[in-house]
Amino acid sequence: MKRHSYRYQRTIAQQAELTGVGFLTGATVRLRFLPAPPSTGVVFVRTDLRPPVQIPAHVDEVTGTQRRTTLGKAPAHVSLVEHVLAALAGLRIDNCYVALNACEPPGLDGSARRFVDALHSAGTVLQPARRAVYCTDEPISVCSNGATLTLHPPERDELKITYVLDYGARSPIDRQLYTQVITPEQFANSLAACRTFLLENEAAELRRQGLGARTTAADLLVFGRRGPIDNVVRYANEPARHKVLDLVGDLSLFGHDLRGHVVAYRSGHPLNVELARMLSRQLVDNGTSHCPVQLLAA
Repeated sequence: MKRHSYRYQRTIAQQAELTGVGFLTGATVRLRFLPAPPSTGVVFVRTDLRPPVQIPAHVDEVTGTQRRTTLGKAPAHVSLVEHVLAALAGLRIDNCYVALNACEPPGLDGSARRFVDALHSAGTVLQPARRAVYCTDEPISVCSNGATLTLHPPERDELKITYVLDYGARSPIDRQLYTQVITPEQFANSLAACRTFLLENEAAELRRQGLGARTTAADLLVFGRRGPIDNVVRYANEPARHKVLDLVGDLSLFGHDLRGHVVAYRSGHPLNVELARMLSRQLVDNGTSHCPVQLLAA
């Protein structure tokens, strides 16, 4: 990894708030976005704990990646952070406190749209500190069980993400490919409204675990044998777009901007976070220039 450039940091101009039901706990959750000083980063604040606990949104704080990204250790933890992180990173908001009265953000419709709307209503301000932008000279890859995720060197001054979604020939979700250059405008217009999705059997298993008690198929995308149940897709390739949204959120845990082309094949939160962890390690190791491939255990 090497430093590509800098840009000035940003925070929000004023507080923004929204309320909704948590997908996991079924709790009514109040979330507040609050301005933060330069170089604070994104920090989740569990206001329901005494005393309140701050959990930095950094890859070193990740404690779980099974179907969702979790930061911190119970009881001082927060799960399903990826959509909030994607909204902040997609809009290039670097410093923000995210105050929550529960262990998860409100699920809303399973997308980042309402988070983006709230942040747009708050506005943004430039700050005097600079944020480093990094890139690589050679591809950096992680892989596991046939899934791969690679950061390629930049061809232009941009971050581009390509996702190939492939659940196999018998899946109710067709093979999909989506590519997007990540800018605040493109994130808000092309990615923010894309909802999380799961298969009918996966939804049933979550219910058996006692999760999602107040969530129905109409609240997010649940795919049965004939397609979405009690719902319709917003884009023909909405699942692949949502995977790009998740990548934006998970890669923000690196703590710096990236330039280059991220190419993902069937990757999920474990690989996303592992790539962020590898990039972070390379900075600590003074930016080694070889081309490592990380193999994850099955």
